[in-house]
Parts: sequence; structure tokens; C-alpha cells
Amino acid sequence: MEETQMASFKVLNQDFVRLDRFDGTNFTRWQDKMKFLLTTLKVFYILSATPLPAPTEKDTEQQKEERKKREEDELICRGHILNALSDRLYDLYTETQSAKVIWDALETKYNAEEEVGAIIAKFKPGANPAGFLWGR
Repeated sequence: MEETQMASFKVLNQDFVRLDRFDGTNFTRWQDKMKFLLTTLKVFYILSATPLPAPTEKDTEQQKEERKKREEDELICRGHILNALSDRLYDLYTETQSAKVIWDALETKYNAEEEVGAIIAKFKPGANPAGFLWGR
């Protein structure tokens, strides 16, 4: 019997299986796996939270600590998203500093592509989708 080995990494003494790199296909599946991983790492909130206001001199120690933790979590979240992208997509998004901006850009692009693919799949073989849409 052949045994498949999967790459894994440890965080807080827990093994995690590395995700397949997202190459532009099966976005919904990849996104679900990323949500699970980022939730397990307790950094998924970065993708839904509102940005922190700019620091001020009046910030309390608690606010400073919260800001520091948020910045560290942002870095971890961004790093895991970038690490789970194909080289082509990594190069495209590596200059983007915000994990949320990367996540939203991927979601906008690849959810739309999957929706178009699902619509086209509903047409019979040989049908002309353009004729249906524009009455030709």
C-alpha cells in the first residue's frame, strides 16, 4: 500500500497540513481551507475587522498592546495567505501590505470567475451564450 506524505508545520505544538497552493482554480474550496487554517491560528478576524485608528499620544498601555497584537496577527495572516498562493499569484500580491486587501481582491476576481463558469455550464453543448444574451 502506497503511503502519501503531506508537508506539515507546527504551531504551538500542533501539526498543521500545508494547503495546496491556489493557482486560480477551485477558489471556493481553497478559501474554505484557508478560513479553517486562519481560524485555527486565531488570525481570521483580521479579514473581517475594521482597521485600527491611527495611534495617538493618548493611547493607553492596553490600546498599545492591542495594536501590537493586531499588527503581529496581520503579518501572520498575510504571510499564510501569500504562502498558499502559486508563484504567479504570490508575485502579483506580494507588494500588497494588507491581508484583507489581498483576500478581498482574490474573492472579487475568483468568485466572479466561478459564477460565470457555473452560468456557462448551464447551456446545452453547442449553444451560443452570446446569442442568448444579446438576442442573436
